[in-house]
Amino acid sequence: MFEFDIHHRDGLARVSSFHTPRGTVTTPMFMPVGTQGTVKGISPEELLNIKSQMILGNTYHLMLRPGEKLVEAHSGLPGFTAYPGPFLTDSGGFQVMSLGHMRKITEHSVTFKSHLDGSLVELSPERSIEVQEALGADVIMAFDECPPFPAEIPYIRASLERTARWLERCVTVKKKPEQALFAIVQGGIHEELRQLSLDLTLPFNTPGFAIGGLAVGESKEEMFPAVEFTSRRLPESKPRYLMGVGHPEDLVAGIALGVDMFDCVYPTRTGRFGYALTDDGRLNLNSSAPRQQLEPVDAECDCYACRHYTRAYLAHLLRAEEMLAPRMLSLHNLRYLHRLVERARQAIEQGRYAEWADEWAKRYFKGKVPEWFAHSIHSR
Repeated sequence: MFEFDIHHRDGLARVSSFHTPRGTVTTPMFMPVGTQGTVKGISPEELLNIKSQMILGNTYHLMLRPGEKLVEAHSGLPGFTAYPGPFLTDSGGFQVMSLGHMRKITEHSVTFKSHLDGSLVELSPERSIEVQEALGADVIMAFDECPPFPAEIPYIRASLERTARWLERCVTVKKKPEQALFAIVQGGIHEELRQLSLDLTLPFNTPGFAIGGLAVGESKEEMFPAVEFTSRRLPESKPRYLMGVGHPEDLVAGIALGVDMFDCVYPTRTGRFGYALTDDGRLNLNSSAPRQQLEPVDAECDCYACRHYTRAYLAHLLRAEEMLAPRMLSLHNLRYLHRLVERARQAIEQGRYAEWADEWAKRYFKGKVPEWFAHSIHSR
């Protein structure tokens, strides 16, 4: 049911098919984030039009509102949201970090104060799986703790060891074979802790593995050696998911290191603030220059916004605080990342990924390509 077929390799980068009950997706791919059961401002029809393949939902948020039982009554997230394709649900583990001021961790579970009304909410490995089974996602994540950055080595060690024990409980309680459970490798930026997490996690032989605990405040110079170290040691025959990472340069570098799946709120969040992603870097439509520019946001893009609107029009909408502008910029940014991975796949198929990435980087970084990026691209 969850076959993973690799079709092309170029260095560590690969093009693959990941088969799920709701359809086959092609990797590398970027997954739009629909935390509350919606990608902010974007309809399911628009997601399909820009060739989104899999959408991410969040266990913690959907458990609190509207509650997993209501979603289950709609036959899961596809029926609830009207998006017919595959879904992935985060376990709520990220909220263990992001709501750190509102939670208490024990061996059994994490107790939160709800960010909605302050009531106490308990989330354990068993409860996380129960909720994710009700949500009906194709890919579900093991309950883990994502340690903050920076954190002391003894804290990270204790956390990842507990995460491995939680993984065992997730595997034990999981009932639905039509859902693929992905384990998460932690360890921060420390190779010895990453190796320990790998040693504890890989024996579970889950259908896929995620690289967690990164893009939480560390520099890219610190993050990408940890990505490379972990990715090289994950099974070749299973999908690799780099959690919460979605800047364009991160995707290009991560793909070179063998990552297959990415997600991040960055494209929609930055769109809501008036920024557009392009091969020339981030375009600020709040600035004065776009107000008089009659060209599209990105002449190379095929999204609805770029085919129909000028920069001047979208800049006008932003200044007028019209809701169409953040919607269209979010749509464009998602399509930009989808196009980016499409081009990456084509370059891998042609056996010229490093060459393509070098060309892309010279334009994107305006000739000043960071060392961490160049190292990632030319890893073999």
